Amino acid sequence: NLLESGVHFGHQTKRWDPRMKRFIFTERNGIHIIDLQKTITAIKDAYEAVRKVVLENKSVLFVGTKKQAQAAIEREAKRCNMFYVNNRWPGGMLTNFSTIKKSILRLKKIEKMEVDGTYESLTKKEVAGLGKEKSKLEKNIGGIKEMKELPGIIFIIDTKKEEIAVSEARKMKIPIVAVVDTNCNPDGIDLPIPGNDDAIRAITLFTQIVANAVVEAENEVGLEVIDSLHEDEGTATPASTETHEDFEALVEKEDYTPEAKTETEPEKEKADLDGDYSNYLVKDEEEVVAESVKEIAADKEGETQNKE
Repeated sequence: NLLESGVHFGHQTKRWDPRMKRFIFTERNGIHIIDLQKTITAIKDAYEAVRKVVLENKSVLFVGTKKQAQAAIEREAKRCNMFYVNNRWPGGMLTNFSTIKKSILRLKKIEKMEVDGTYESLTKKEVAGLGKEKSKLEKNIGGIKEMKELPGIIFIIDTKKEEIAVSEARKMKIPIVAVVDTNCNPDGIDLPIPGNDDAIRAITLFTQIVANAVVEAENEVGLEVIDSLHEDEGTATPASTETHEDFEALVEKEDYTPEAKTETEPEKEKADLDGDYSNYLVKDEEEVVAESVKEIAADKEGETQNKE
């Protein structure tokens, strides 16, 4: 609930930014009240924008470095398997991403050294130094260490505090979804969401909504994959039909000769009882005559023994 979360509370009237006038409903006790109808409309637009970006297989970057936002940003970004910055914005993260990649590789290298036994050959001082370096890197870029390319959209809490992130995103033409309070400048933000960017409950609510948009889009992609698999199974030609067609095509050839077929004894006995000899390999004429002579000779020998 937007009211229960305190989304409608703005800053003191003396601290407002006149460019936020279109989002302000009224003023009470020296505090601006945000128009929640416009907040709801903005939330819906932002939700659809995030969904479309995720459906295009692009990532979402969550940004919120103020203390009230750090926990919510990290928790919700991890819930939807996206990237986040919640400690300090690394300068040039978007405009100079190749340099940030070097820091990410350094972090991964230290993590690998911990596992592969490299630490055992180092002194305690060296291990302590690497530990401090890892801790610092993890704190600053731990949320983006798996990010291989620039995000498709960026979600920001408090554009006034994150003005460097806004500036870099605009330079790189990355769409911005941001929560803007009455002391912020909404110009230059692609999808501004007017609301309280200081209350923990309000920040959590906005972050959950964006994370839900990501999860829904990912589920849609998963369902599409499953549906396509079912369609492939439905349109696939049964193996028996394909074998029959191939057999007919072979028979139509003039140089067709049947291949030998191996049978188990029960199958052979069943074929004998049914009188079906079509599956047998036709033997050479000489072999048939030779076997017939042997059978006749054996029968005569048996008759002679019986008479005696």
